[in-house]
Amino acid sequence: MTTDSRSRTRAARWAALLLGAALATGCATGPNANPADPFEPYNRGMTRFNENVDKAVLKPVATVYRDVIPRPVRTGVGNFFANLGDAWSFVNNLLQARGLEAYESLVRFSTNTVFGLGGLLDIASEAGIERHKQDFGLTLGRWGVPTGPYLVLPLLGPSTVRDTAALPVDYFVGDPVGYVNDVPVRNSLYGLRFVDKRASLLHATSVLDEAALDSYSFTRDVYLKLRGGAKAGADDEEGGKLPDDY
Repeated sequence: MTTDSRSRTRAARWAALLLGAALATGCATGPNANPADPFEPYNRGMTRFNENVDKAVLKPVATVYRDVIPRPVRTGVGNFFANLGDAWSFVNNLLQARGLEAYESLVRFSTNTVFGLGGLLDIASEAGIERHKQDFGLTLGRWGVPTGPYLVLPLLGPSTVRDTAALPVDYFVGDPVGYVNDVPVRNSLYGLRFVDKRASLLHATSVLDEAALDSYSFTRDVYLKLRGGAKAGADDEEGGKLPDDY
C-alpha cells in the first residue's frame, strides 16, 4: 500500500470514528427539543469549538488573504475550484436522472476548462449556462434516503447523518484534487481552496453574527432546508440543493 493510500485509509477511519462518536453522544430531550436535531448538546459544543478555531486561525488567515490578494486573482481561484466542482456535479446530476442539469454541468466544465484557461475564467456563466451544484449526499436524497439528524462536524461544520456518510464518496471519488499525486501540491490546493472559501464568506458570517439571535438555530434550519433530499421524480423545488457559494 502506498503512502497516499494509507493516508486516505486513515482519513476514512477518522471520519467513521467521528460519526460514531457523534451518534453516541447524549440526545437532546424536553418539550423544546428539535426532532431534526437530537444531538443538539453535542452539536452546540462542536459549533463552539469550530467558532473558536475560526476566530483564532481561519478568519484571520482568510482576512489577510482577502486584503492582500487582488480581487481578480481571488476570482480566478474561486472559478478554478468551482469548475472542478462542476465535473462532480455532472456525475451526480446524471445519477439523479436530471438530464438537462447533467448536460449543462458537462458543457460548463468543458467550456471553462478549454476556453477559460483551465477554469480560471468562468466563460460558461458569461454565456448564460446555469450552474447546478450537486454532491453524493443529495444524490442519495434524490433516491429516497432521508437526511437523518442534523450533525455538526469538526472544522467542516453543518452536516447530517446522510451527508456525513456520503462524504467519503465526495472526497475519495468526486474531488479531482485528491487525484494529484504530489502530496505537497495536493495539500497546498486543499489549503488554498479552504482559505479562499472562508474569505468569500467573511461578509456573510459577519452579517449572521450581527443579525441572528441564535446563529446556531438559524444555521441549522437553513442547512436542513437546503439539504432536504427529494425522492426520484419529485420537482426540483422540493429537493435538496447547493447554493452557488456553498
